[in-house]
Amino acid sequence: MLKFKIGDTVKITSGKDKGREGKIEKIDPKNRSVLIPGINIYKKHVKGMPGQKGGIYDIPKPLPFSKFAIICPKCNKLTRIGFKMVGKEKLRFCKKCKKELNGKKEK
Repeated sequence: MLKFKIGDTVKITSGKDKGREGKIEKIDPKNRSVLIPGINIYKKHVKGMPGQKGGIYDIPKPLPFSKFAIICPKCNKLTRIGFKMVGKEKLRFCKKCKKELNGKKEK
């Protein structure tokens, strides 16, 4: 089970977008990275071809798990994620306020 879910609000802790916030849109567990809209945008120069216009395009790149921290929706602080078992269900909780975190299931 991953610590992050689609829809979690996160804050960037290092890099060119340090301090910015966003919601997780896509998770790539194999490469341990996420895609956050409007964060980690790079320019790509594309040469024109017949039927396709060239130019400079903005391309969002995935952000590694180590570059951001989750914001707890209950206490609004940067936090780490813990896990606890309730019955046969594994739940995530905020390490600072000890409240459960609910998020969308990953695809």
